Amino acid sequence: MNVPTLRFKEFKDEYINLKYKDVLKIKSGKDQKQVELESGIYPILGTGGQIGKTNSFLYDKPSVLIGRKGTINKPQYMETPFWTVDTLLYSHIYEPNIPKYLFYSFQNVNWKKYDESTGVPSLSSSTIESVECNIPSKEEQLKIANFLSLLDKKIELQSKKIEDLKLFKKWLKECEFSNLDCKEISLSEILKERKTYSEKGLEFPHVTLSKDGIYDKGDRYNRDFLVKSDDKKYKITYLNDLCYNPANLKFGVICLNEYGSAIFSPIYVTFIIKDIANPVYIKYYVTRNNFINAIRKYEQGTVYERMAVSPEDFLKFSIKLPHIEIQNKIVAKLSKLDKKIELEELRLIKLNELKKGLMQNMFV
Repeated sequence: MNVPTLRFKEFKDEYINLKYKDVLKIKSGKDQKQVELESGIYPILGTGGQIGKTNSFLYDKPSVLIGRKGTINKPQYMETPFWTVDTLLYSHIYEPNIPKYLFYSFQNVNWKKYDESTGVPSLSSSTIESVECNIPSKEEQLKIANFLSLLDKKIELQSKKIEDLKLFKKWLKECEFSNLDCKEISLSEILKERKTYSEKGLEFPHVTLSKDGIYDKGDRYNRDFLVKSDDKKYKITYLNDLCYNPANLKFGVICLNEYGSAIFSPIYVTFIIKDIANPVYIKYYVTRNNFINAIRKYEQGTVYERMAVSPEDFLKFSIKLPHIEIQNKIVAKLSKLDKKIELEELRLIKLNELKKGLMQNMFV
């Protein structure tokens, strides 16, 4: 029978094999330049979401939208009046079909397979309408749409919870460090640059550096083919070193080495953290926006060179370093919050995995 693997038990009928043209009509967006207003009440939508406002609308009924050019694999759904630009297509849904169900049906299609361009990804209305789909009764469509909408709402709330926790952590870090009652101490008394090198080999894994930490080089685009010399020296970094990219501090590329012994590009800087400081305290202190903005006053460069903060200038900066016991208390408080965020992120991953599994099994 033409039915999904997973189904609400009250439904028994087979799905009907159709094409999207049997359930909807794809329509084109229009240039927004003549209607765009900052004080508008209706959204102007592009392939990435809302890009402006207007007092006019192209369509005022529930609709599934999909990119004509550019982002073609991220369907959108609107229930309120809207305007779409010419790179975003929208749909008129035929009765008795449920628009929200067709939105989830669209999510289950690999639209990249229907890309009609060798350059910028493109879809045409005729291509979309010719794609096959399997459609259940109106009642079953409604049940599926309502169920998945509840799951989407839960995912949205979970994402918002994580966002709020991260904002709270950002605020808490600034409060903890701005209210310290202690003298400032030069980073040169806390840090010492590590200048040990190694050729690429089996002894140390090759890693890269980002604002999110250190991770295997293989996880990102590997630029080793650009290295002309076979005996290039890589810099060695060890667990609990403080590392940063001199030219990318403006993007927050500074972190504690919580990965372990490794090698990375010699353009990166790695510091030994002396025993007077808790390494995690230093991590929290230097990853704040206030610190990064302040240390960037040492940036030097030209039109032809990227602005960078040298390790010598970095060590000239002073920070507040209280007694180790106070450092440990701050670390314990912020680490507890980090663990909470990590747990909530894990829950979000599981919710998304749940939805992915349901999407694979609730549609034909």
